[in-house]
Amino acid sequence: MAVRIDDVRALTAGLPRSYEVLVRGRVKFRVGRIVYLAFSRDETLMGFAFSKEEREALVDSEPEKFLMPTGGDLRFNWVIVRLAAIDLEEMRELVFDAWRWVVPKKLAAEYDERSFAGEI
Repeated sequence: MAVRIDDVRALTAGLPRSYEVLVRGRVKFRVGRIVYLAFSRDETLMGFAFSKEEREALVDSEPEKFLMPTGGDLRFNWVIVRLAAIDLEEMRELVFDAWRWVVPKKLAAEYDERSFAGEI
């Protein structure tokens, strides 16, 4: 079963400082003013925060799943994934890693500790 935007919403609802916005008809998730997830208008693709230095290797390793950003988005720490090509577990990993990319390291560490302790 393909991952849907509602699966992502359910996950991001529990992430500190994360909130959803609608920008020019596209759903995006932010921490402060920084976007860490963004969906295509048809909600089949999800862009996510990711290291510029590592993204080419990720895309090359699984081109059926991952796409390079296009145009002006190449300047950002960003990669795109086809939602139909991933399962819920992989989506969770991508979303958590993208969120960790944009929050203060201390907040990410506190969240990880609480999660590991079973508080979340």
